[in-house]
Amino acid sequence: MGLITQLRNPPGGRDARIMLFAQALDRTGTGLWAASSVLYLTFVAQLSAQRIGVLLGVAGVVGIAGSPLAGRLAQHLPVRALLIGCHLLRLVTLLLMLLCTRFEVLLAVVALTSLGDRAAKTLEMLFATRVAGERRGTYQALFRSVANAGYGVGAGLAAIGLAVATQGAYRALILGDALSFVLAAALVQRTREPADPGPRRPGSPPAGRTVSPWRDRGYLLFVLLDIPMNIDDSILNVGLPLWLVDRTRAPHALVPAFLIVNTVLVVLLQLRVSARTEGPYRAARAVLRYGALLPACCVAVALATRGGTWPAAALLLAAALLVTLAELMRSVSSWELAVSLAPPEARAAYLGVAGMSQSIQKSAGPPLLTGVVMTAGPAGWLALGAVAAGLSVVQYGRCVRRMRTPLPAVPRPRTPAPPENAPMPPAS
Repeated sequence: MGLITQLRNPPGGRDARIMLFAQALDRTGTGLWAASSVLYLTFVAQLSAQRIGVLLGVAGVVGIAGSPLAGRLAQHLPVRALLIGCHLLRLVTLLLMLLCTRFEVLLAVVALTSLGDRAAKTLEMLFATRVAGERRGTYQALFRSVANAGYGVGAGLAAIGLAVATQGAYRALILGDALSFVLAAALVQRTREPADPGPRRPGSPPAGRTVSPWRDRGYLLFVLLDIPMNIDDSILNVGLPLWLVDRTRAPHALVPAFLIVNTVLVVLLQLRVSARTEGPYRAARAVLRYGALLPACCVAVALATRGGTWPAAALLLAAALLVTLAELMRSVSSWELAVSLAPPEARAAYLGVAGMSQSIQKSAGPPLLTGVVMTAGPAGWLALGAVAAGLSVVQYGRCVRRMRTPLPAVPRPRTPAPPENAPMPPAS
């Protein structure tokens, strides 16, 4: 009941409710794409596994630029119009994908789709920050709940098309993804442009002067540390399934259970976790909890190689539970801190830079796990857990220090002194 009640009256009112519905539709299309894209490229576009790998890898790298580009544009253009543009861009690229099968064209098309996808996520984040205000943590929790539900619905619909396994069915799934962009854009059109941030912080640059996140070393270090702390995503989607298949005796049918556990827990617990970590200082403490949960997950994964079928299955399910709890902590803390540590007058540009951390992790995380961690065996997982714990302590310390330190005062331009023989102003 809590989730339903919050969805009926979310932070931000009507516009937030419409945006949440639009995001649910968008993620439903994402679920369709995620479940069917590789098969579409294989059986319809007739691409080899190597070319598909190159195509998706390049798309991931290009997508990294989407977040800072969106943030930069949002400093000068309406967020609402930019978000509609991102939805329409992805609509056009998916339609082009249905018409073209040449590798060179598909490479550009999928790369542009990825660029629009990452830009849209940053703009949604900025929209929420402006609409929900101080209750942005609650909005983020609602968003993650509806996004996971939408993703699950999309994956379920894709399963129907994949069971048919014809070229027409694969094309229909791509069209379903394109339709989600049309509906999402139509819903965003019904919202109002969110207001700019409130009062400026003491020490902020005067009006007309811009603040660049690329020159803010403290914020860039926060983003740099946030990149490896997004590794929970790759652990869930890549690490656990491959470890189960290659190194344990657990049944292969357990792999879908990892995503089921993740989806159900996010929907059930995200609001509660958000309520307990609202505000920058609570979010910083959630970073420490993340630093305890992720190493515990890594220990469970490492121990799964020592047991038989059912002990290994139990340990891997426990790992899925722990990594999901870590994800809940990280998703709340990362977003709240990215907003809190950014100057209000340049928040769009700062959030664009912060949004790069997920994109970079999605490109670098899977190779790191398969090429380094898993190659080293159980010791690799234990080392990964130790690194995560250390990074969480460093991130916590730096964030608290930055929140307690006021922005440096901006020197005001000096007014030239009048010449010695200048006439005195008349007395009033």
